[in-house]
Amino acid sequence: MPDSKSSGGGHQEDYPLSAVPEDDRRGAASLYVVLLGFTFFTATMWSGGEVGRAFRFFPDLLIIILAGNVLLGAYVAVLAHISARTGLNTVLLSRFAFGERGSGLVDLLLGLTQVGWYAWGTGTVATVLLRLIGLDEPWLLYLFMIVFGAGFCWTAYIGYRGLEILSIIAVPLMLVLIFWSMFRAWIDVDGLAGLTAIEPGASMSVSNAITIVFGTFASGGTQVTNWTRFARTSRTAVLAALSAFLLGNGLMVFVGALGALVYDRADLVEVLVAQGLLLPGVAMLFLNIWTTQDNTIYNFSVAGSNLLRTGHRRLVTLGGAALGTVLAVLGMYDFLVPFLLLLGVLIPPVGAVIVADAWINRRLQLPALAGASLPALSVPGLVAYAAGCLAALLSQYYAWGLPPLFGVGVALFLHVLLSRAVAKPA
Repeated sequence: MPDSKSSGGGHQEDYPLSAVPEDDRRGAASLYVVLLGFTFFTATMWSGGEVGRAFRFFPDLLIIILAGNVLLGAYVAVLAHISARTGLNTVLLSRFAFGERGSGLVDLLLGLTQVGWYAWGTGTVATVLLRLIGLDEPWLLYLFMIVFGAGFCWTAYIGYRGLEILSIIAVPLMLVLIFWSMFRAWIDVDGLAGLTAIEPGASMSVSNAITIVFGTFASGGTQVTNWTRFARTSRTAVLAALSAFLLGNGLMVFVGALGALVYDRADLVEVLVAQGLLLPGVAMLFLNIWTTQDNTIYNFSVAGSNLLRTGHRRLVTLGGAALGTVLAVLGMYDFLVPFLLLLGVLIPPVGAVIVADAWINRRLQLPALAGASLPALSVPGLVAYAAGCLAALLSQYYAWGLPPLFGVGVALFLHVLLSRAVAKPA
């Protein structure tokens, strides 16, 4: 078990370079609400709408939503278990799996994807808000992006406590709006009979559909350890992760698909406006985006702290928010689907290598980071990761099965094989 007293930031910085000590662990209620706030995300509803337009509601669409979220839930639950047992997050675990310098690849990959999400969320809230108030001024759009890009990082700057307070306020309000909107949509479409009568208006392969459902939160799910490492027990961490990613993320995908089918709109904000609920729609827009934006830039700050080997997580948070705002101004809003498909290929093998190293090879017996003698590069980890990405890419290109599952399977198996062939783990 890593030493919780190793240097690398303390309570105020949320331990970016060390394990979370036992006396700063959190209970189930705190973890549940933070993770639910994280998974309530506009992009998830949007991707659900893209998938919803391509399949019949029953049984095709429901099976795809269930399959994608079961895979995602299982993936994050395993990582949650490891992080709760060790007190370490994904980027710290990657030092053991990829080596001291090799872990920089994970820091860059996870950090940049989170900045990409931050840019998308910032661009989305500015664009939709201008659309709702009926203005189309480019300078005003850029001004809104700058204001929101600076504002959304406030709770992440505070740390876990800031995320928790915002989620406690926002999650119940969002749940009320979501279920009220779903009820109205169900009435407007005349129930199940009306939904099943709707014919798909677009085409998409089943493998790409599941990859999009998985890929929407592949990067965030891989970094669920940033919060589950605060859990008092691994049982709490696993149940919270499963609830958030299986139920919370699944609900967002379902709502997006329902809105696309009934109103030809994937975003819940636009659905609420179509239902005559403008003010609730604006409130939903801010709460939905903010509860994910702060978690997203928090993820970046943790990855950036590990890459730079600095305990000043708050300064890294501000830098990430600035970079995300610049990307938003440059037009990240228009590249969501390619971004999601790319995440479904590049991110899952990272988690697979970490699981293979920490759980299968080391049996969760990790030495203290401060005293660990780690190689600069871990050949088994890097080779297994590259092979996993290649397998996922080929699966996506040739439509073989499910790309994220192929990537995870190949990376997991190859890392175990190579690490035992080269040498026993330290």
